Amino acid sequence: MLETQRMILRNLMQEDANDFFEYSKDEEVGKNAGWKPHESLEESRQILNDVFLAEEDVFAMIEKQSGKLIGTVGLISDPTRSNEDARMLGYALGKAYWGKGFMTEAVKELLSYGFVERGYGIISVSYYTENLRSQRVIEKCGFQFEGLQRQAERRYDGMLMDKKWYTLTKDEFVGI
Repeated sequence: MLETQRMILRNLMQEDANDFFEYSKDEEVGKNAGWKPHESLEESRQILNDVFLAEEDVFAMIEKQSGKLIGTVGLISDPTRSNEDARMLGYALGKAYWGKGFMTEAVKELLSYGFVERGYGIISVSYYTENLRSQRVIEKCGFQFEGLQRQAERRYDGMLMDKKWYTLTKDEFVGI
């Protein structure tokens, strides 16, 4: 479990399904993250089970004030690197919490955990070029621009999306 000023970051549980569904059904949340909006509570339960619960470095973002799950943030193996010390950052946040600094707060705590506690050497992150909110989070957290990957991914809605890639090394993080 990790803690920030306004949140507890803890492992996800099946009991989080209702809150997870609540923000995951929003079209704008999924569209920015690259996945289709969830259509049912059962779908959210299945995704929690199949994707999130087995990951040890993926966390529920629990707002302290309300006790509510407001998003997820995590580190997974970086599929773009043949480096066991590399991880890739991913996150999603309920729309009601956008623009309030929650994701930047969570990512900074997760970077400290990843570099200091887990000893990872490099963390990458990417976002669709139209997602300027993600760009702001990434830049506020000290990531360095690595490049543009054109026509990187076909999103669930058929749109072919460009992605920008950023990285942060352990040495760069320690210097921040």
